[in-house]
Amino acid sequence: MKKLEDGIVLYHGSYCIVENPDLSKCAMYKDFGRGFYLTTSKEQARSFAKISAKKAKAKGLISNSEKFAFISFFKINLDASLKSFAFETADVDWLHCVVAHRRNGAFNDVKALMQDYDVISGKIANDDTNATIIAYMDNVFGAMGSEQADRMCISLLMPERLQDQFCFRSDKAIAMLEFLKNEKVSLE
Repeated sequence: MKKLEDGIVLYHGSYCIVENPDLSKCAMYKDFGRGFYLTTSKEQARSFAKISAKKAKAKGLISNSEKFAFISFFKINLDASLKSFAFETADVDWLHCVVAHRRNGAFNDVKALMQDYDVISGKIANDDTNATIIAYMDNVFGAMGSEQADRMCISLLMPERLQDQFCFRSDKAIAMLEFLKNEKVSLE
């Protein structure tokens, strides 16, 4: 898992170019809560840009004839006062954090512990892993939060294959992002 460091470049995939992230436009029930999500993996950002464009077309946000999505590149200008938390791998603590932010009322203690962080980073539970997370939340592997259910869910997620993500959750964190450029992603 790559660490949040001054000067690193992170990528954001979307149906549009994002030069100035706006937290009010970010969805609530994502892995680490409402925030602006970036990754060290350009390929992951490319994949998400395509998914984002598909969803935007379905919602009528962009034309069905749109041929491009975008990867926006950001450099981190880290401030020592930034409060961040990093999950090293997709373990039980990470799983409970993801579920706490995706489902209201689940693992409230974990969600409360995370509320003051400006940035949370860890593995990404993407569209490939979404069915497993949903099955876990529906108690398919046993009672959510039980040792059996936790172990089964994590083994199915294959954490070693998951990419990383950084969730910038505060205006203070967003202010440390310097837009560098964008790159078109073909939707064809």
